[in-house]
Amino acid sequence: MSAIHQNDRWRWLTAGAVAVSLLAFVLLIGLLAWQGLRGFWPQPVTLFTLKQSPGTNTRWLGEIAGQQTLTRDYLAESGFPAAQALPPRVTRILLKTGNRDFAAPDFRSFLSTQVVDSTRPLEVIALQRRVGGMAYGWFDGLRDGDLTLTARNMRQALQQRLQLTRIQMAQAQRLRHVEMARLSAQIETLDAQAVAQRKTGQYDAQVQSVYQADRAELRRQFKAQAAQLAAVMAKSNSNALLLRDADGQQHRIPLTQVVDAWYPNDMTLGQKWRHFGLQLWHFVSDSAHNEQSDGGVFPAIFGTVLMVILMSVVVMPLGVIAAVWLHEYAGRNWLTRLVRIAVVNLAGVPSIVYGVFGLGFFVWLIGGTLDQLLFPAALPNPTFGTPGLLWASLTLALLTLPVVIVATEEGLSRIPATLRHGAMALGATRAETLWNITLPLALPAMLTGLILAVARAAGETAPLMLVGVVKQAPELPVDGIFPYLHLDRKFMHLGFQIYDLAFQSPNAQADRPLVYATALLLVLIILGLNLTAMGLRHRLRERYRALVQ
Repeated sequence: MSAIHQNDRWRWLTAGAVAVSLLAFVLLIGLLAWQGLRGFWPQPVTLFTLKQSPGTNTRWLGEIAGQQTLTRDYLAESGFPAAQALPPRVTRILLKTGNRDFAAPDFRSFLSTQVVDSTRPLEVIALQRRVGGMAYGWFDGLRDGDLTLTARNMRQALQQRLQLTRIQMAQAQRLRHVEMARLSAQIETLDAQAVAQRKTGQYDAQVQSVYQADRAELRRQFKAQAAQLAAVMAKSNSNALLLRDADGQQHRIPLTQVVDAWYPNDMTLGQKWRHFGLQLWHFVSDSAHNEQSDGGVFPAIFGTVLMVILMSVVVMPLGVIAAVWLHEYAGRNWLTRLVRIAVVNLAGVPSIVYGVFGLGFFVWLIGGTLDQLLFPAALPNPTFGTPGLLWASLTLALLTLPVVIVATEEGLSRIPATLRHGAMALGATRAETLWNITLPLALPAMLTGLILAVARAAGETAPLMLVGVVKQAPELPVDGIFPYLHLDRKFMHLGFQIYDLAFQSPNAQADRPLVYATALLLVLIILGLNLTAMGLRHRLRERYRALVQ
């Protein structure tokens, strides 16, 4: 009876630990969602009239970012002037004023005792810009070059102009990153072929004539596309809006810098939800601009997922082969003991050490050798002898290799030896037994190792900073130019973007919601990849359950 009660205590202890873990995970998701997603909700904009000195007032316009109640003694100890004249308790208000490029800084703080008047004008407009952060003010009109545009409904005219500008910018992106990039790649390929023909002695007068004619035609097409791009950019840059700030000064803001415009104090609940959805979609689908805080994170999402997939393609075969050799073929001797000790030690090596190794071995040694053998015409500009997607994937594959080896070997050890003996008794060879019996039964354990590897690799940041990740990549590793997947290109990563926004941004206070939103996105991507692998593992486990029994 006592043994039964003791087992019950262990069950309750295990259930309690699982419940605490699930609760902690749910609270983590809830915290990230609350702190991150509320930054996409349209906040009201307040116009404050503040008393600066006797007879002097100033006006500040912005979103209330936070309020904090302070005591008079605390302000006096902090050196606040005239603190003894304040009430015992006073509220300090943090206001997000935006307008960074012409009225820095983004945030300003003041005390509630300084407030003379506060209103929320319905005509205040909020602008989300690609450069310079948010801007607040009053919409004074539209300009097309030197012409002032008029319309019955200026709000509708502004949205129509913004939509037209988005179309023009999409056309410019297509010309720059598709058409001109394709022609540039063809010119580089043609030049590389000419260099190779010169080295082999095949570059005669006829070959030279064909080369010059083809290159001249490609250059003509490139110049035509560049002229078309310049015309599109000139047309889009001519459109601008006039914004009047809280001080009454008027500013000309090109529409190419405006992502979206809305009237936060004059929106219905349905309009706010629609705006929230559009902002969220912009965050996950748009590309980063001059500043990461002013653009989306799609390149970082794409780079993270692609790197994890490439890492999985590399680490799974290597880990499975190593585990099969250790468990099925190596036997018990000093060599296997040494290998297992090495695997355990590799699992405890700090990740930054893997980054240093990847930089020295993969990038400088292997990449430099490949450049000398395969791309001598491009030297001294490196092709693979520089950090890139391939070396980042291989570095993380090496980092997660011990996890896959240990998980796979544990799965192999749980397979009954009678199944192997039975297969061999029926005439199967050792290789056939391994391929048809052992490996299928060990697939759930292999996928467990993959789940653990993905969970660790997707969140790593330190080694990636040395072997390929950058703050802003000019183009994706995948495009429509042969060979379509460019393993030599640098890429963006969600983990590095979180680090950059949190610690390297000059406007950390303004970027704080984006830090939480990006962290939530990274957690959800890891969760999605793990759930996919867990679902596949469950199906395979149910498929081979009868065979094990």
